Amino acid sequence: MLEWAAAAGEIDLKYLDESGFCAWSEPSYTYYERGEQKRLEQTRRRGRRLSIVGLIQHKISLVYGLVIGGVERKAYIKMMEQEAQQAAFMGRLRVIVQDNGPIHQCHEVKQLWS
Repeated sequence: MLEWAAAAGEIDLKYLDESGFCAWSEPSYTYYERGEQKRLEQTRRRGRRLSIVGLIQHKISLVYGLVIGGVERKAYIKMMEQEAQQAAFMGRLRVIVQDNGPIHQCHEVKQLWS
């Protein structure tokens, strides 16, 4: 029903998700001579984790933020508040679909929506 309402232009339907990436990639395979023992050399890790949080509205918009490290509650809350302010300014009903990630279920977030 939400997709129909969004297609009809009655609501703004957005999807939110976060993901983290490591700037260093472990070798997943290696070559070695027949009869020799396989070995992987240990290299130093490079950089910290890179995380992205994004809101996509199908065929209309993509809003995202990149952070080094993990996405913190404050940044998530700020992003959601900005979305709410923008929807109020435009006079539109905005529905944001998200998973049950820990950041979405934390105490501070539950206090905002209750």
